[in-house]
Amino acid sequence: MNELPGTLIEVDSVSKSYKGPDGTRVTAVDSVSFSVGRGEVVGLLGPNGAGKTTTIKMASGLIHTDSGQVRVAGHDTKTARLQAVRHVATVLEGNRNLYWRLSVLENLVYFAGNRGRSAASAKARAEQLLERFALDGKANELVAKLSRGMQQKLAIAVALLADTDLVILDEPTLGLDVETGHEVRALLREIAAEGRTVVLSSHDMPVVEDLCRRVVVISGGKVVTDALVDDLLKLFQSRAFAVSLAGALSPEAAQRLKRDFTVPSLDATSFEVELVESGELYRLMDQLRSEGAEVESIERTTVRFEQVFRRLVKNGTASRPEAQRAPAQEAAVAG
Repeated sequence: MNELPGTLIEVDSVSKSYKGPDGTRVTAVDSVSFSVGRGEVVGLLGPNGAGKTTTIKMASGLIHTDSGQVRVAGHDTKTARLQAVRHVATVLEGNRNLYWRLSVLENLVYFAGNRGRSAASAKARAEQLLERFALDGKANELVAKLSRGMQQKLAIAVALLADTDLVILDEPTLGLDVETGHEVRALLREIAAEGRTVVLSSHDMPVVEDLCRRVVVISGGKVVTDALVDDLLKLFQSRAFAVSLAGALSPEAAQRLKRDFTVPSLDATSFEVELVESGELYRLMDQLRSEGAEVESIERTTVRFEQVFRRLVKNGTASRPEAQRAPAQEAAVAG
């Protein structure tokens, strides 16, 4: 894969396997490819065990690929690791970039020094981030005594010490209460607004929908969708209908309906249905008529991104090719 204009990170056909408990090799990531442009905010999504965290670790230069290549700012994470990781700040799930026996301020000063700052510069930068992240009141408290939300805010602050081009965040809102989750989301929005490139792995779909322009969905170690969030919402919005009936369907009729159509939800007198082709609406009406069902109303429904994600993972792919694209060529204007 040749480096594309405006591309900051390229993941090219990477695979990774591990030895399982019985000694056999288990494939965690299987020929995954995607690229992220400068200033782009991309969600890396998938169910548990899909291979997201392994992909993040390879993209961050924390582990090597078995095959394939990762390049950050043109530098291969295997052959030019030091040059590559200089452009990346990573926050893994569980705040593993913190020293729990140091205070909040000590963590910031220590990691700032590790990034090459002088003692005075490290302390000044640490104090800036303490204020920005509303941690100044906790400056002298040990990390081990902080709440989960405070630890997460500190982990993100540490990641920002180096002013890297690329920030990779693994489940940044996991386990947070609602208020702290909103605070962290606001901080992530600020980071994105600064023009940094962000790769965000999360099960929190409202966060993904709020922050990400594009998503890469991994399932079973493979990329099943690479598309713009708006395109996916429009795609599934055009398919989703809510149908209300005057009376209840028989159990047999309900089974036939679920067999012949994609029916995400069904109760006695109403159901939701996905209709991909325009002719399917007429086929649905004919089938309901043949079952003796009287339709009271049929209307399009509002689709949330969480529903889109679940359907993508369940189906394995989006069914329209125009909804699946890797817009590296547009990356320079994304954000």
